[in-house]
Amino acid sequence: MLANLRARLLAVWRLLRVVGWVVWGMAVVHTRFGGWTAQRRRFEVQQWSQRMLCAMGVQLRVVGDAPPCGPLLVVANHVSWLDILVLNAARPARFVSKSDVKRWPLLGGLVAGAGTLFIERESRRDAMRVVHHMAEALLAGDVVAVFPEGTTGNGQSLLPFHANLLQPAVSTGVPVQPVGVAYRNPATGDLSDAPVYVGNTTLAASIWRTLTAPDGVVAWVVHGELLTEPGPDRRVLAQTVHDLIHNRLLVQTRAGAFFS
Repeated sequence: MLANLRARLLAVWRLLRVVGWVVWGMAVVHTRFGGWTAQRRRFEVQQWSQRMLCAMGVQLRVVGDAPPCGPLLVVANHVSWLDILVLNAARPARFVSKSDVKRWPLLGGLVAGAGTLFIERESRRDAMRVVHHMAEALLAGDVVAVFPEGTTGNGQSLLPFHANLLQPAVSTGVPVQPVGVAYRNPATGDLSDAPVYVGNTTLAASIWRTLTAPDGVVAWVVHGELLTEPGPDRRVLAQTVHDLIHNRLLVQTRAGAFFS
């Protein structure tokens, strides 16, 4: 019972810190963000994301090299609402995300203010619009990040990739970097289900599980080999990136190649 009380007090303390950083972030987005250079915005987004992770008790571990700026299309697996914070803490990017993220309490406004491109997943016409804007952003030199599974998974396997989100790389010829994201328990090294956001799990429940994890959570970002020539076929590219993430993240991590 005492341990349970300590866990709740720790979670409340983490929550208060998170709310404080969210309020600070919203103030910056609405007052200063637009006047900064692109380099300054990337720096501030990365710093803020790292502070948010620290407030939540999430440790960041990064494997491999990542170009600091674009043009570049980052392709990652999708486990949690936490993925955007984790990837921004490792290397800031403009994300493509489903439109209902805009309606998330507190975080939605921040995600939108950071330049996220929102997509109506059920609308083919809207998907074409977003693909067009992605290509424009890449040609402007941005780092754009996508989750081509289209939804979150359990962190133990990959869902099939939607190839249409990789079309902008094919159209513009910009490099593609596969990235794997995994969450582990720092005490045991096992996969952590605290940040997992699948099925009937609510956003609030997933956040609370993360905040109440007594040992915290270790977020691993594993950068794969940079594909400098994406090729002419988006389906082939999607399968290639899928296999790279699967082999680099799932197969090698099960063998203990990265995590300790």
